Amino acid sequence: MLNAIEISPKVWWVGGIDWNERSFHGYTTEKGITYNAYLILDEKVTLIDTAKATFTDEFLQRISQVVDPSKIDVVITNHVEMDHSGSLPAIHRVAPNATIYASAGAGVNEVRAHFGIEATPVKSGETLCIGERTLTFVTTPMVHWPDNMVTYSDVDKILFSNDAFGQHFASTKRFDDENDLCEVYKQAKKYYANIVWPYGMQAKKALDVVRTLDLKMIAPSHGVIWRSHIADILDKYEAWTTYQTVDKAVVVFDSMWHSTESMAREITDAFIKEGITAELIDVKHTHISDIMLEMCDAKYVAVGSPTLNSNMLPTVASFLTYMRGLSPNNSQRIGLAFGSYGWAPLGPKQVYAELENAKFQLPVPVVAQQWIPSAENLAELQETVCKMIEAAQA
Repeated sequence: MLNAIEISPKVWWVGGIDWNERSFHGYTTEKGITYNAYLILDEKVTLIDTAKATFTDEFLQRISQVVDPSKIDVVITNHVEMDHSGSLPAIHRVAPNATIYASAGAGVNEVRAHFGIEATPVKSGETLCIGERTLTFVTTPMVHWPDNMVTYSDVDKILFSNDAFGQHFASTKRFDDENDLCEVYKQAKKYYANIVWPYGMQAKKALDVVRTLDLKMIAPSHGVIWRSHIADILDKYEAWTTYQTVDKAVVVFDSMWHSTESMAREITDAFIKEGITAELIDVKHTHISDIMLEMCDAKYVAVGSPTLNSNMLPTVASFLTYMRGLSPNNSQRIGLAFGSYGWAPLGPKQVYAELENAKFQLPVPVVAQQWIPSAENLAELQETVCKMIEAAQA
């Protein structure tokens, strides 16, 4: 029998652990995924979220350890995306009299569209008494679907935060202080950069609401539960949702015959010489979702490509397309487009156009080098990097 875990008196984690999943929405999940669901034993037995459909049996086994699933009275659907709601039809079958709650409008409509099940709508600020506890619902639209909401339990002082504050991180330990905290923070940042980043403004509004709550735990739908480092993860979200950057450079490139690579290495070394932490990333060897992790708080972003068939390399185009879809606010980021060419500098120019469209500050023109850069050409990149740093300081 798979174990349910009591996270607070009469509150149980009953989700699923996906140890082997390595991809989610196009980004790598090298540490696996958890599908967190929570069961509250009160006068009304209440289930908050479910699990991905392929984990229904595991999910029901954990519930059965605590209570007969047919005894469930209330199901809260904070988010209808199927990694959260895939087991909802199974719960509806075993507990047909349970009342399902979802956000008014989008949530109710999405439950109906996905499963043909009717849900009871709740609006932001509405409450539900389940006995000793009163649950409060706060809608958080577009963090990261229109239907999203969070649920707060007053007695337990637990915020069931859905996708906010989550991480794709599989572990048998349910709490932040039981795990490698550096890894948890890394996965929280990667999750934000690849899932939540397009909705920073909405996430900031949700964060402002969260800060008003008396919290003992934040229980997200993925990853570990925050109990010892709540203030720290809130501060990190404050920085991410306000697009704060640090003095760090990310140099992203691909190369055919090492000319663009030589330029990338020189640019990286130039940043280091100026006292700026720098990451050199070859897109052939680093997944685009890991590049976004590094880019999340980087002040400087340099992107390089040679010209292939009158275009930038497809690998670089893929990265820039992925970045554009995440819509990072780049108004405070300093960008640089560079690369080599044979007879027309179209690849580097396309990179420049993409960075310009993404609203990077571009204090220097595109740096395009024909054929193989000389030692003098490479040395000139030091001056280019100094101009980028001066622009940031200005």
